[in-house]
Formats: sequence, structure tokens, C-alpha cells
Amino acid sequence: MEENNDIQKQKQDFIEKSKEYAEQNGFQLNPDEKIVERIVNGIFMNEEKHGAKYCPCRRITGDKEEDAKKICPCFWHKDEIAKDGRCFCGLFIKK
Repeated sequence: MEENNDIQKQKQDFIEKSKEYAEQNGFQLNPDEKIVERIVNGIFMNEEKHGAKYCPCRRITGDKEEDAKKICPCFWHKDEIAKDGRCFCGLFIKK
């Protein structure tokens, strides 16, 4: 039970840091909490499985250099927000 509380706290901290990051960069965290929860759960599952907080919407190849671009926030998120109004997974959206 203790570990579960610790993971929940880590997820909440990640969400708070992501909100701050979004604000500092002129966009925002998706206001739909269910979407955010699903994405953050995927990020944490990827961390457990692959050792880093990879975006759940990107395929991990095993090539460290290529996969480094997929750590949240991914390499492409700002361009996607500018072009599509949101990043690929929908964690961040245009204000």
C-alpha cells in the first residue's frame, strides 16, 4: 500500500510539473483529467518497463538516441501544439 501511495504522489508531482512547464511555454495541460490520468499512467508504465518516462503514444525502438526524443515532453510536442492545437498524445494543448 505504501508503494502505491508513493507512485500516486510521483504521478501527482509529474502532473504539477507538467502544468508549470506548459504555463512557462505558452500552452496548457489538457483540462480533461481522465485524459491526463490515462497518459500519465502510460508514461509511468513506460518508465517501469523501459526505464524512462517515454510518451505512451510513441513506439520505443531500443535505440537509445532515437528513443531519447520520446521522453515526455517529447521532441515534437511544441511543433505539434503549434500545428494541431495539441501534442500527439493530448497531454498538452494550445491555450
